Amino acid sequence: MASISINVKDASLNYIKMQTTELHVCSQEPTTYSEASLNYSLGYKTGPIISGPFGDPRNIQIQSFDDGIASGVGIGTHWALVSAQELLATGLLDEGVNMVGGYSFGSLDFQIQIITEII
Repeated sequence: MASISINVKDASLNYIKMQTTELHVCSQEPTTYSEASLNYSLGYKTGPIISGPFGDPRNIQIQSFDDGIASGVGIGTHWALVSAQELLATGLLDEGVNMVGGYSFGSLDFQIQIITEII
């Protein structure tokens, strides 16, 4: 059976952890930095606190916050982590978030996992 070293998984998660500058709530799943930070972004949290990696499967945790800034109007369906110039990770929100520009928003803790299935 094939496998990937825990060190390789941790290096990927640490890259996300160390490079993330903002978390964006988006109206659809972005596939580029511009989509995440401009086109689909309805709001953002600067400097989200990320802990880990730990666990099995390997994961990092984005800590809860209540000081995000809504910058658009719509229903947020996805989150995106970005660096100053790169889309690092995206995912589906557990439920849609009603975003109204000029107001704050928050999020509960959530995890990003690396699940390895080699075929």
